[in-house]
Amino acid sequence: MEIKVLNIQGQETGRTIQLEDSIFGIEPNDHAIYLDVKQILANRRQGTHKSKQRNEVSGSTRKLKRQKGTGTARAGSIKSPLFRGGGRIFGPVPRDYSFKLNKKVKQLARKSALAYKVKENALLVIEDFNLDTPKTKEFLNICKNLNVADKKTLFLLGEPNKNIYLSSRNLQKQTAAIASSVNTYDILNANMLVLTESSVDALNKMFKVS
Repeated sequence: MEIKVLNIQGQETGRTIQLEDSIFGIEPNDHAIYLDVKQILANRRQGTHKSKQRNEVSGSTRKLKRQKGTGTARAGSIKSPLFRGGGRIFGPVPRDYSFKLNKKVKQLARKSALAYKVKENALLVIEDFNLDTPKTKEFLNICKNLNVADKKTLFLLGEPNKNIYLSSRNLQKQTAAIASSVNTYDILNANMLVLTESSVDALNKMFKVS
C-alpha cells in the first residue's frame, strides 16, 4: 500500500512511500498481541513484594491459654495468622514474573500492532528531520502542524537522534523511539503513530523485507 509523505509543516510533499503488505497489511493476530504485551508488562514487574509469615513475626512463643476447657478454639501462639499482628497466610514472596516467548510470536505481535494503526487511520509518514538544538517548543510546533499535539503520539525514528529525544522528553503525550527497538506495547499505547521515512526502511530491515 502507498501512503503520502508529509513534511514537518504538515503539508504534502508530493511523494509517496510504499508500506509493505507483509508488515502493515496483515490480518492482526489478537492472541499474539495479548501474549507479547503480557510478557512486556510482566518483565517490568520488580517482584520484590514480601509479607511476613508466622515464623518471621516477632512475638512471644508462650502458649496463650490451656488446650481444653475454655469453650473456644485452641490457640498456641500470638504469632498465629488468626490474631492481629500475626503472620499472613499465603502472603506474597519475592518472585520473577518474566517468561519466555518465541521470537516469531513477538514479531507477529509487532506486525499486528502496526496493521491495527493502518486500519484505524492512526499512522502518518513524514520526511526525515533534525533539530539543531534540543527545543521542546520547536518539537511541539511540529506536533501541532501534524495535528497530533493533543493526542498520545509515538514518533519512530530510523536512527538515534539525541536532539529529538531531548525535545520530546518533557512532553506528556509525545514520545520518540527508534524503530528497531520499539515494542508492541509502545505502539498500541499510542493513539497516533508517526513514522519517518528512514524508520520505514528500519522496519523493513527488522522484518527482513527485501
